[in-house]
Amino acid sequence: MSMDTSSCFISLLILGLAVTLAGEAIGSEPTLPYLAPELRGQKLLVGANFASAGIGILNDTGVQFLNIIRIGQQLQYFQQYQQRVSALIGPEQAQRLVNEALVLMTLGGNDFVNNYYLVPFSARSRQFALPDYVVYLISEYRKILVRVHGLGARRVLVTGTGPLGCVPAERATRSRNGECAAELQRAAALFNPQLVQMIAELNREIGSDVFIAANAYQMNMDFVTNPQAFGFVTSQVACCGQGRFNGVGLCTVASNLCPNRDIYAFWDPFHPTEKANRIIVSTIVTGDAKYMHPMNLSTIMALDSRV
Repeated sequence: MSMDTSSCFISLLILGLAVTLAGEAIGSEPTLPYLAPELRGQKLLVGANFASAGIGILNDTGVQFLNIIRIGQQLQYFQQYQQRVSALIGPEQAQRLVNEALVLMTLGGNDFVNNYYLVPFSARSRQFALPDYVVYLISEYRKILVRVHGLGARRVLVTGTGPLGCVPAERATRSRNGECAAELQRAAALFNPQLVQMIAELNREIGSDVFIAANAYQMNMDFVTNPQAFGFVTSQVACCGQGRFNGVGLCTVASNLCPNRDIYAFWDPFHPTEKANRIIVSTIVTGDAKYMHPMNLSTIMALDSRV
């Protein structure tokens, strides 16, 4: 059985919509959640989605959420997934499938929003000054990426954090006049360059461009700073929410709901709309060195198709 990059799409940590759109962009079928009962038989060969909203690099990130699947458990499921595929098509083909799969990972944002800055004087903010916390996060993330490589992943797309201070939730609670929250923006500005540097160092050690860095910060800032250029009327106000900028609480049946989500950059207080996500995915596929390092997804696919 011949497997190419587009035939298997294993998502460890990206949320569902981004997975669906990225898979769509490379011609893959949508991946099912790993724990879905329907994920069996030939559907296993499409890949799996191991994502769990609210988790982070650190185990104490997201403790306020119930039933989240932390990164360590996700990696155990990834290993279990490989065993199930091996039972289906044999160990050699299973290893090849995983080696040639595209693995998407996004971690880090929650370690700031749902940990360091979750409450004033949080445990982590008392333990670390922000620059030291970033260094600690990067060192812990490195261990995760090394483990992912050890589990057989050879094409891993790693997204940095978006502009954390510019989502409607942070504008609503941390800004005076609707500007992006400076301290969260500072966190992203510290974290993302160090992530790119760490990925480059890992690739040098491995001797191959296993890890691909996606500059999600810049991808988002393009439409956050100039929403009209992308067909949005606003990047301040969420389509669905309540309170200031529709940025308070979650999107529920009691929320304000915009009549046309396609003209909003943000769907809810935290997440971009489908249209905004499509812009991000398009940039991952074709973006230049400003956005993708050392190459974009279309280049990866072209290179791997020759193997």
